[in-house]
Amino acid sequence: MKQELIEKLDKKTALIGIVGLGYVGIPLSISYANNGYKVVGFDIDQAKIDNLSQGKTYIKHIPDSEIKNLTDKGFEATIDFSRATEMDALILCVPTPLDQHREPDLSFVLDTMDSLLPYLRKGQVVSLESTTYPGTTDEELKPRIESMGLKVGTDAFLVYSPEREDPGRIDFTTQTTPKVCGGDTEACQKVGMALYGQVIDTVVSVSSTRAAEMTKLLENIHRAVNIGLVNEMKIVADKMGIDIYEVIDAAATKPFGFVPYYPGPGLGGHCIPIDPFYLTWKAREYGVNTRFIELAGEVNSSMPEYVVGKITQGLNEHKKSINGSRILVLGIAYKKNVDDMRESPSVEIMEQLQAHGALIDYSDPYVPVFPKMRRYSFDLISIELNQENIQSDVCIVVATNHDDFDYPMILENSKLIIDTRGVYRGQHNNVVHA
Repeated sequence: MKQELIEKLDKKTALIGIVGLGYVGIPLSISYANNGYKVVGFDIDQAKIDNLSQGKTYIKHIPDSEIKNLTDKGFEATIDFSRATEMDALILCVPTPLDQHREPDLSFVLDTMDSLLPYLRKGQVVSLESTTYPGTTDEELKPRIESMGLKVGTDAFLVYSPEREDPGRIDFTTQTTPKVCGGDTEACQKVGMALYGQVIDTVVSVSSTRAAEMTKLLENIHRAVNIGLVNEMKIVADKMGIDIYEVIDAAATKPFGFVPYYPGPGLGGHCIPIDPFYLTWKAREYGVNTRFIELAGEVNSSMPEYVVGKITQGLNEHKKSINGSRILVLGIAYKKNVDDMRESPSVEIMEQLQAHGALIDYSDPYVPVFPKMRRYSFDLISIELNQENIQSDVCIVVATNHDDFDYPMILENSKLIIDTRGVYRGQHNNVVHA
């Protein structure tokens, strides 16, 4: 069973099912299709299926041309999970958010797995790519698969291989970014390496699914902790009248022992603000208190409030108050040049400003209409950035530094700018650095 599946994967005759057609699933589908595999994409959102079937994108940094090329290569998108039985590989790329208590919410993973169970058969490999705590794959997925009479490692194969997508990045692709893979058994590991070996340039083998799960958490916790450190340094530097960006640039000239991280208005995205809490939650099961990780989380979570404080300071200096002031937020995606709104600190800043009585507008070329979100609700559309709109607002907040913004024009026409991203370094006349 194992050898037959490996041969199918090596010869590219295996059918690949990508479950979850979002920021991870679509690039992965493209990578498999470009490398000669037949790919079927599964999702519960009919609107996504319709778009893909028409060769249209719904992810800003992936153009229509790439989707059309994908469909031209035979890619199919469907909501019919019964077709999973046709697949030789099922790769799960679904969200793993936090619930209202900041604890792991595995409902997307488990509901998806439960939807696939009736259609599993011998000779398939299931790979989970969603970020999660160590133990998820063997504690949650393995028992479900074996409840269908399939012995993992003999009849079916189970691996964990965390996604490493960075939306909007152009220097690394899905194929050129090294990929970690851990199997539930030795046989599972060999199948997993075959699954990814043809579409990823470098596949890094680890000893278990738990090691792979922990690897993903370490990657993102490392980033969260270092951003927390530099955000705290920014606050200290600001009090001392020191330009934190000058300090970072100077420190970065050291050719060893230092990696530059940059401050901002808080953490956003589908990984870095969330993943540390998956480990802190699981660690409590072992009686471990992850104080260092949690402290970094506290610092990063407090940054929107810090930005609002700097807005208050800037308005006070102009003899204005937040209450009744019209404030334009530039950029509401969580990072530059993408349309991803997940956990965006910009939106938390908007909510806090509105709670203080501010009149909020936003401009974001990647988010023309404020989307439906779990925690936030704004009935707003992106306004055009022109001299008239900028001059009519009391305060401009640079929350996400998209390259599309005309920063010289904004500076020339603004009464007050709160810069959370360092785009106006060296400017002080009408700029407050936050």
